[in-house]
This record gives sequence, C-alpha cells and structure tokens, in this order.
Amino acid sequence: MPRGASPSSFLPSLQGLRHEQGPLHRQLYERLREAILTGGLPPRGRLPSTRALAERLGLSRNTVEQAFAQLDAEGLLERRVGSGSVVALPERARPPHGATRVASRRPVPPPVLKGRARRVSELLLPEQPADLLPLTPCMPALEAFPLSLWRRSLQRQGRSQGARLLAYGDEAGWRPLREAVASYVAASRGVRCGWRQVLIVSSTQQALDLVARLLLEDGDAVWLEEPGYLGARAVFSWAGARLIPVPVDDEGLCVEHGVSRAPDARLAYVTPSYQYPLGLTMSLPRRLALLDWARRAGAWVVEDDYDSEFRYTSRPLSAMQGLDDAGRVLYVGTFNKVMFPSLRLAYLVLPEALVEPFRRAKALTDGHTAPLTQAAMADFMERGHFTAHVRRMRGLYAERREALLEGLRRLASERLRPVGSADAGMHVSVTLAGREDDVALVARAARRGLDPRPLSIHYLGPRRTRGLVLGFSGVETAALRTAVAALASVR
Repeated sequence: MPRGASPSSFLPSLQGLRHEQGPLHRQLYERLREAILTGGLPPRGRLPSTRALAERLGLSRNTVEQAFAQLDAEGLLERRVGSGSVVALPERARPPHGATRVASRRPVPPPVLKGRARRVSELLLPEQPADLLPLTPCMPALEAFPLSLWRRSLQRQGRSQGARLLAYGDEAGWRPLREAVASYVAASRGVRCGWRQVLIVSSTQQALDLVARLLLEDGDAVWLEEPGYLGARAVFSWAGARLIPVPVDDEGLCVEHGVSRAPDARLAYVTPSYQYPLGLTMSLPRRLALLDWARRAGAWVVEDDYDSEFRYTSRPLSAMQGLDDAGRVLYVGTFNKVMFPSLRLAYLVLPEALVEPFRRAKALTDGHTAPLTQAAMADFMERGHFTAHVRRMRGLYAERREALLEGLRRLASERLRPVGSADAGMHVSVTLAGREDDVALVARAARRGLDPRPLSIHYLGPRRTRGLVLGFSGVETAALRTAVAALASVR
C-alpha cells in the first residue's frame, strides 16, 4: 500500500454517525469522500469489505453498501468482485505528500478577475430591499393589489391554455400580451407601434442589457442624465461604454451640453416623463432637439418610461417615441412597478429594423419569459383590471404623496427641500441644507428601519448635490407620516 494513512487508522473518525444529522449512508459517504479527497485515505488503499465495515461501525450492511455505491459512481472507488474496494483517485490528483485535512482548508487567494468580470465587481448597483420598509423609492402598494383578480387570471389561463403553457414560449413574448401592450401604450402614451415591435422581457434591467449587447461596442460613448438612474449606469459601464454625464435642468436633458462633449455618442439614455431621480419633465423643444441629434448622428435614444402611469395633476404625458420619425427611439416600460416586483414582466418597443436582432438576442440570453405569467397578464389587461388598478393606485399614491410633502413642510422644511415637480411618479427627491452628508444620514436612518436613498450617489461627475430620494407609494398613509417624523428626527 502506498504511504499515507491506512484505512484502519481512519476508521475511528467514522464513529459517531447520528440519525438526527441525516441519513446514515449519506453521512458515511461524505466522511469517506472527504478522506479520499484530502489524503486521509491514500491512492490504491484498500477499504474493508462492506460486511466488515458495517460490523465495526455498528451499521447495517445496506447502509455501507449505499455509501460505497455512491463513491463508486463518482469514480472515487474501484469495486471488484472477490478483491474488495480500493481508492481510485490517482496520485496526481491528490494533495502534496503530508498534507492534512486542516491544510486543505487553508485560505486560497481569490482568482484574478479581468474584463467584464472585474468591471461587474466594481459597479455601483441599485439596491433592491429584501423587506418592505418605509421610504423605499418606487415600491408599489402591495397590500392594495387585487390579488384575487390576479389569481383568477392565472387560473383561467391555466385551464384554457393547458399544456400549451408548459412548453417553450415565443422568444419575443406571448402574442396576446404583445398585442395588449401595443394597444395600451398607443392609447395611454401615444406610442406608435405594431404588436410585432413589442418584445416582452423580465425587467427594465434586462431590456437595457439587451440594448447594450446589441447596440454598443467597447469604447462607444453613451449620454447619461446627470444625476441619473444607477441601473442604466451599471449596465452600460459593464458593456464597456464610455459614460458621458449630461446635466439636467428644469427642461430636462441639456442636449447642447451632450453635443459639445460627445457629438458622436452611440446612444442616449433618458427618463423624459419623470426624470429619475430629480422628478423633472423634459420639455418638447428638448425632446425634438434630442431626436434631431439622434437622426443626424445615427445614434439611438432609449426612453425609459418606468412609472409614467402615475401623474397627479394632469393626464400621463405622450411618449417621446411618438415624435420619432427616423426610427431611433427604443421605448422601455415595466409592469413590475405598477403591479408587483416579483411579477418580472416588462417590455421593449423597438424600431422595426431592430425587431429580429433583439428577438434572436433574447433567445440567446434566456430563451423566453414564462408563458403562464404572460398569459395571465394579457387576461388581466383585456378584462380591464389593469386599467382599473392603475386608476385606483393613482388616487392612493396621490394621497400618500401629499402626506409625505405635508410632513416635510411641517417637520423639516428648512432641512429637507423637495426638488422637481413632485407631481408624478412614486418618489420625491429632497436636497439637504448645509453640508450634511447624505450617505451618512441614510445609514443612520436605516438603523431606524427607514429606507431612503442618498441623492449624491446618482451623480457620475465630481459636482454632486447632497439629498435624499424618498419613496411614498409602498406604505400606508399613517405609517408614512410616522416614517417622515422619524426621518426628521434623525441627526
């Protein structure tokens, strides 16, 4: 037998198997496997027979047989009738001579990451709360969602479609849902498209990832609103784009500034209906100027309409996509903020020239979105439940928005000052008076069970405004008032 621990010397460590720790054959298998992999049992070492080992350990022979059979299946033992079982792991696959089980667990230096793997580890990503907390931006009112109606849509489609929903789905999405989305965005947002231009995805992030994969090459310039959405910054940075922060003012993105810095940019990402995070609306002259630049530069414009359903002083604004005659705008919408976050349904309205490339890219990245969820969403929309839900939430969120603003006026008017119009969306941003550190303030608020976000991290350039991004839609009015009072007391 080669040098190393003998099977007999290893047997004492096999004692003490306990029923409460799981199946005995599994415990025995795991201990033998670890001994083989870490050098406790040497290559070509012979093990006792299943009968002998069972007797020595006080186990049934069947228990030992199951453990040996699993080791044999994994190539760790060689079993021959009449000659017993020997360790099959070759010497070159073993730890260095003299290595012990403790030595095998020494810390291993982390791998050196390069390229995209390195970039993703350095990204500042938008946080997704694990729990429902007061002041989380853009969280819907989950307690007010009509769950019984949604359940009926799921059940109805499950019965009517049957096994069809269990097969692979169309990469571009369930046709009835694509048709419903095309009708909805045309009627509510003035989007011009046919149903074939609608691509169903799981989220805004997946839509942006597809955009980055198909439309950007390493080093391409991308205009980003300053301040802007962290998720877009992360996706385009990960893709290797050169990020160009373009400031926003009361009329939205300053197109002339973008042209002066990067006239040949490949893409511009904007949130024109309710700019995130400042809550500004892009004026019509700015929209037309952006479209004119895109047409002349051969660039693309991604219009993220993440919460346009919720406007409290007027009807929802028409989308910029409806003004586009050159086929340069990709329009992104989501159901995850209107319905509930775990729904994982969003959509991308594409220029006709991009439909087939994006369909193929969607097929490569995740195949298709779950057909049952899509069928239920189409049913929910066709029966008018979606429109009714949006209407109810608009009224509810208007009440909660007013409670937030009234609390800020009453308790912190000198310290926390709202910016933007605050007449739409699911959040309000405020600036901090003086030189208070918003990141530190958020950390202190988190210890009180609150979830505001620091405004300053949404800036890409060195000039940053300190403030907070406050959500008002996700908690009931009374709890929201309590949360505002708690925030005002945080020092």
